[in-house]
Amino acid sequence: MTRNKVLLAWLALIGLAILLFLPRENSNEVQPVLLQGKTMGTTFNVKLYPKPEQLQNNNLFELVNDELIRINSLMSTYIEDSELSRLNQAKAGEPMLLSADNMIVLNESQRLFEASGGAFDVTVGPLVNLWGFGPDGRVTTQPSEQALMAIRDRVGMDLLTIEGNSVTKQHDNLYVDFSSIAKGYGVDQVANLLEGLGITDYLVEIGGEIRVSGQKPDGSAWRIAIERPIAEAREVQMVIEPKNLALATSGDYRNYFEVDGVRYSHTIDPTTGKPITHNLVSVSVLHPSSMTADALATMLTVLGPVAAIEYAEQENLPVYLIVKTEKGFKGIMSSRFEALFPENKG
Repeated sequence: MTRNKVLLAWLALIGLAILLFLPRENSNEVQPVLLQGKTMGTTFNVKLYPKPEQLQNNNLFELVNDELIRINSLMSTYIEDSELSRLNQAKAGEPMLLSADNMIVLNESQRLFEASGGAFDVTVGPLVNLWGFGPDGRVTTQPSEQALMAIRDRVGMDLLTIEGNSVTKQHDNLYVDFSSIAKGYGVDQVANLLEGLGITDYLVEIGGEIRVSGQKPDGSAWRIAIERPIAEAREVQMVIEPKNLALATSGDYRNYFEVDGVRYSHTIDPTTGKPITHNLVSVSVLHPSSMTADALATMLTVLGPVAAIEYAEQENLPVYLIVKTEKGFKGIMSSRFEALFPENKG
């Protein structure tokens, strides 16, 4: 599902690259290492401050890239023989054993599916395609109720039976797509890899999903900008310092289409099978897990402003919502978000 993400001031290059900024001769200043490449149909960017011996003993780009290739080979729906693709190709009633990685993502998806009353659903892909936001391209007319009902019959995580690491589909055409959670999982795995090497000062970003840890050598914190939901330009709504947290932002203000004056959002509500119609245009979520933040941003966008802030308060989540009003945009902070960033209140 296409998402509009946070701005990163240091992000300049796109494509496969590795830039190593090594310490200058006769300088004690610690220089950053920037790793960049492609993964999951988007780009990854890792900025870190390793010790000299961590650079000498490890090919950091190769380690990060190999890990992301491994995850993509498990979770991609574009790779025909990926583990997730093989699950999608399986027949109803045929149990399939999944890797530990896919089970982590699937179990978290199941938890949020149940917690949201079905608002977060990794089987929603066929409905996204029906409304013209998938790889098949845009549609020019609203789908008929018959077409909608036919697709809804094979959408829903309740059509999956999960027992340990065994998964069984209850419908041949049930289709699982981790696009709303896999990038966040990839961020977490890269962060875990770096920490396993003793690197604790880093920023990891994949397709807009971000996780930071530690600080810069001068003691300053990582600073991340949340984007203002304007379709025609890219502007900053606010800048925050997440400390040791992940940040995910979801919005629908760029990816939509109009037919006969009616605006159809790319965000589909799995419970209705139709695009959302409320005025919540951007959701930013902070969480220790990038995977969970990634999924929550989508889930809360579907729920809408009232239910989203209620869920955030119930779970004590740092959440920042932007709603569209007749007078412009209005920001809404959860209590936990306000406590973390009181300087941004108002």
